[in-house]
Amino acid sequence: MGATSVLVTLIVASAASLFMAWAIGAGSSGSTPFAPAVGANAISVMRAGFFVGILGLAGAVLQGANVTETVGGGLVLFPDGGGLSAIAAIVALVTAALLVAFGIFTGYPIATAFTVTGAVVGVGLAMGGQPATAKYVEIASLWVAVPFVGGAIAYATASLLRNESVPEDVAVPLLGGLVAALLANVRFVLLAPGSEQASVARATGRTLGTPILPTIAAVTLLGALVGAGLLYRDVRADPAAGQRHFLLVLGGLVAFSAGGSQVGLALGPLLPLLDSGPASVIPITGVLLFGGVGLLIGSWTGAPRMIKAIAQDYSSLGPRRSIAALIPSFIIAQTAVFFGLPVSFNEIIVSAIVGSGAAAGDGEVSRGKMGKTVLAWLCSLVLAFGLSYGVFFAVDSLV
Repeated sequence: MGATSVLVTLIVASAASLFMAWAIGAGSSGSTPFAPAVGANAISVMRAGFFVGILGLAGAVLQGANVTETVGGGLVLFPDGGGLSAIAAIVALVTAALLVAFGIFTGYPIATAFTVTGAVVGVGLAMGGQPATAKYVEIASLWVAVPFVGGAIAYATASLLRNESVPEDVAVPLLGGLVAALLANVRFVLLAPGSEQASVARATGRTLGTPILPTIAAVTLLGALVGAGLLYRDVRADPAAGQRHFLLVLGGLVAFSAGGSQVGLALGPLLPLLDSGPASVIPITGVLLFGGVGLLIGSWTGAPRMIKAIAQDYSSLGPRRSIAALIPSFIIAQTAVFFGLPVSFNEIIVSAIVGSGAAAGDGEVSRGKMGKTVLAWLCSLVLAFGLSYGVFFAVDSLV
């Protein structure tokens, strides 16, 4: 390929990646994080869309590298150690983005992780790559575990908040301390040299030159005490306002985590093209920023429709149930980011909503809607695989 052809191909592939980022921002990462808060009337739909875009952009830049690398080079194995070709990347991204966009405009939450994974594996195998069986087992295990783990944690949390023997000014700060302790151990790019990541707890130990494990334990405990103390004071002053503030913080953390996870679905197929040629000089943070901007645009322009669908169509949520839904969502999202595994935020949030509703006993969850949603998730995986496999063969034979 000449220099001009390479540049044109890179531009087309980048446009496809941006389209995918928009679809993700308008769909899963843009709609799910604040849906429980909107359902609890803690924030308006439009304001939720605005903040989720900003937080998703930050998460993409600070935490997006792990999942990006998995999607870009861990789903299909090539004998020469390479990755997807430009044509394959374009086919995978456009196929997945069209399916996600279809879900956005029809009101059904298509699982983006299922769609992108199916599309990337489809074109990769069509290129002659070998299946990465061990990675598929890890991803499938996570996908199967999400409804059970998320639902169980949500159920336990909602039960705690509804337990009359546990005062609200004890239960809510206790949960706030747990979230703060987890946050102290979340890894970020800026806290480590180069492209490495480190948590606040680990970075503190490195800076002070103290033993790592005792420092991590001390910083984690301090974070828990500060988080619980601040929330205790807030709840004691005004219980309703304290719950609402905690709910909004949780929504922000989930939105941030969504950016760190979902940006990899848009950028991963593009990554092999950026590892060589003129684009190889672009740092990974620049690539993540590009994807984060796509998420931001999608959240601002398309997310309100899906926020409304998830917040109102699946369940009528109050503050307690919303808190119970968002805590496991944050935990699962950060676990997926840590291991670099693609995960569906629609699956996370919906299963958590169902779990919290089971504790309340009056969740009013539509079984028909849930059944159609699960079917849409499975169909999106199979359809993305089949379409991308067939389209790549057709396009490759012409080109």
